[in-house]
Amino acid sequence: MKNRLIFLLGFMVPLIVFGFIVDDEPLKKILSQLDKFRVEYPQEKVHLHLDKPYYAIGDQIWLKAYVVNGENNHLSNLSKVIYVELINEKDSIKQSLMLPLKAGLAYGDFNLSDSLREGNYRIRAYTTWMRNFGEDYFFDKTIIIGNVISNNIVTDISYTFSKVNTNQQKVVGTIQYSYLDGKPVANKEVNYDVQLDFRNISKGKGTTDAKGQLTITFINTQPFILKSGKIATTVKLSDTQFVNKSFPVKSTSTDVDVKFFPEGGELVAGVQSKVGFKALRADGTGINISGYITDQSNNQIVKFQSQHAGMGVFPFQPTINQTYTANVIFDDGSVKIIPLPRITPYGYVLTVDNSDVNKIVVKVTASLSTPVNGELFLIAQSNGVVHYVSKNKIEPQVFIVEIPKKRFPTGILQLTLFSDLYEPVAERLVFINHSDHLKINVISDKTSYVKREKVKLSVEVRDAQDKPVVGSFSLSVLHGNSVPFAEDDVVTIQSNLLLTSDIKGYIESPNYYFTDINQEKLNHLDNLLLTQGWRRFNWKSLLANSYPPINYYPEYSMAINGHLKTSNGKPVIGGKVSLLSTAGDVLLMDTVTDATGYFNFDDLYFHDGTKFVINAKNVNGRKNVDIELNQVPATIVTKNKNAAEIKININRSLISYLKNSRDQFESLARFNPNRNTIMLAEVKVVEKKILAKNSSNLNGPGNADAIITSDQLKNCLNLAQCLQGRIAGVVIQNGIAYSTRNLASFRGPIPMQIIIDGVYVNPEYLSVINPIDVDAIEVLKNGGNTAIYGLRGEGGLLIITTKRGERNLNASRYAAGIVNYNPKGYYKTREFYSPNYNDPKINTEIPDLRSTIFWKPNIITDSNGKASVEFFNADGIGNYIITIEGLNLDGKLGRQSVKYSVQ
Repeated sequence: MKNRLIFLLGFMVPLIVFGFIVDDEPLKKILSQLDKFRVEYPQEKVHLHLDKPYYAIGDQIWLKAYVVNGENNHLSNLSKVIYVELINEKDSIKQSLMLPLKAGLAYGDFNLSDSLREGNYRIRAYTTWMRNFGEDYFFDKTIIIGNVISNNIVTDISYTFSKVNTNQQKVVGTIQYSYLDGKPVANKEVNYDVQLDFRNISKGKGTTDAKGQLTITFINTQPFILKSGKIATTVKLSDTQFVNKSFPVKSTSTDVDVKFFPEGGELVAGVQSKVGFKALRADGTGINISGYITDQSNNQIVKFQSQHAGMGVFPFQPTINQTYTANVIFDDGSVKIIPLPRITPYGYVLTVDNSDVNKIVVKVTASLSTPVNGELFLIAQSNGVVHYVSKNKIEPQVFIVEIPKKRFPTGILQLTLFSDLYEPVAERLVFINHSDHLKINVISDKTSYVKREKVKLSVEVRDAQDKPVVGSFSLSVLHGNSVPFAEDDVVTIQSNLLLTSDIKGYIESPNYYFTDINQEKLNHLDNLLLTQGWRRFNWKSLLANSYPPINYYPEYSMAINGHLKTSNGKPVIGGKVSLLSTAGDVLLMDTVTDATGYFNFDDLYFHDGTKFVINAKNVNGRKNVDIELNQVPATIVTKNKNAAEIKININRSLISYLKNSRDQFESLARFNPNRNTIMLAEVKVVEKKILAKNSSNLNGPGNADAIITSDQLKNCLNLAQCLQGRIAGVVIQNGIAYSTRNLASFRGPIPMQIIIDGVYVNPEYLSVINPIDVDAIEVLKNGGNTAIYGLRGEGGLLIITTKRGERNLNASRYAAGIVNYNPKGYYKTREFYSPNYNDPKINTEIPDLRSTIFWKPNIITDSNGKASVEFFNADGIGNYIITIEGLNLDGKLGRQSVKYSVQ
């Protein structure tokens, strides 16, 4: 009952708190180990603000990255580079950005070209330093991308599940196919293929009925192995027109997983505690349940009822030598029997009351049979920073501590109880909410506007003490009628940096806990922390002085480095190394290797597409040396931790947005047919198989006038000879390839440019490369394919992809002492286009159907906390939604959404 000593900790050595020195050596070790983790393994967090919650093929994804120090949400100065990736349903990276971080901030965009399919995608963002601590703490958000540009078929699927043959699962999927105007796709042949965990388990053919419906049935014979997958269908609209539609299979059963989580960690005999529970469908989403607990004599002990997202809590005091069972009742009346966790006769229960605005009340109770010979220790820390330590006597079996919340920052607080033997025996997470978020006020010069009218916004940001704030913010304006969304489903800077970035596992609608906050929602958040996975570290490893291995170091700049070695592997000391760019940004540098043969070109800055040649000689000027480049291995793509968010009906859920998207592209094609690469007359074609998947073709792999594959080069001894007469419109003269249209140029014949694995080489090189090494040759002759290469493409191009390209597309070696290197460079971020309708040159005849009206990623408030922006409305009428979010220099977060109307 008596709290004997309380510490507020700063630096750990020496451990001086409130003038008292921590002289307890075991306790000092615990605190020192924790502080070592905090100092030597600083945690970075990433938040991305996207302009929209979902997209369509043909859109741009506009984004701003905030990288902060996990300790206090201050903008991070640790990493200077961030990676952002667009990942498809097959966990394959479709696009990636490398962005320079300036004071923890970066801006970028993705172009959603027609080479992408509709579906569920992920946007993942991380720094190289973050890779040391696992993908669980990367920014990872699921988005849906619809498509009515390359097809106008809208689908809707519903599933029913049943069990067959005891342990097999039967799935019936009923698909509704209709056109965008609502008419059914009737009496059309459909081929389908069912995959579970990328294994084909069923295929077949059917025909839609008069209502456009088709039923597909399959059996999952291995439900313990195969959990989810997809149904891929191809609809035959005519002999030449086909449409591909895929439907996620999130699960193959109606099974519900119910787990119980005693507060503090264990059910202790004779001690009352709270028991949290979580009920999840097989697809990972919460489900409402109720029920009651019975003992082994079938006596009803206590009832329970879920409160939100399948989670709830109930009080419970177990008795020794008893077993308890949960009788779980579902909404359909069915019952599932689940045993409660085992009961331990010895131990402690850590109970927290977080309902008071000003304090948390911590109660620790030991069972009567637990020997308590010394003192217990309670440590409270947030993101590795210890804010409170107490040493307590249990008198007789209980102690209670009241801790002012002002000691702790807003966010997750971890409370850990240590025994008198300095072993962690109970733990609890609570959320501290000081309501100290930034107050953002966005004021428009009018409350109502007309189409294409100029809007002037004034932004004013103040902190919780009503003082003006200097900070960085990003702002988007959406046409709300075209882009409807629920605020609970949005990933915000607060829900991400204060909650999801610190906890493993999927959290359903995390922003629910940060909008319209009331006591009920605070209780629901407490239930979440009772039941959610956690661990940035575990105490056992920490106390054993076992820390995460550091395999990746923070990137302070772009660098190209490696080692120079002789043919027998010895280091080349004093070797001369030069770096020359052959495409893209201009760079020319020289350096000398050190005593280990190491060379380094750092503080580089170049954009994506820049290509280099690295030349090296030994101290005597000879080139018979090997260049070994240091390259960080690519980040693996793990399974989607937010798989529960996957939508099974993509286009149907975006119907209003997609109609607007199609109208927009049709109007652009009508007024400026050359502006869009998506040609509406050529849609509804089955996606072509890419014959050169590792190609460096700037138009995209397989986008060429002709492709020669390795199968066509069998028994070929000389590549130049083999290509003679094989490619229409290409001739080979003296081992050099020419396009016939360029043989009569006034400057004389122009050779075709040869590119091998992304490296530009001389035309004569065609006879040098071994045909056995070639995987594919893409022929670019027509202006539509060569234009992207500028003057280098005036004679046409041969894009050669070698079989080596499958292992390493970045570097290639064709001679000693020379390496061609194509590293990832910084992405050139585009500027958001916002029309100026005051400009008389603008074509006002073109309909303005934009859904993102305005995007401004770099708003900086002044010393008065103010900023302003201006833009013009589009043609859409109704509500326009302004969303702004960001942070100040002290790591305080803010977000605000307001609306105005357009008549």
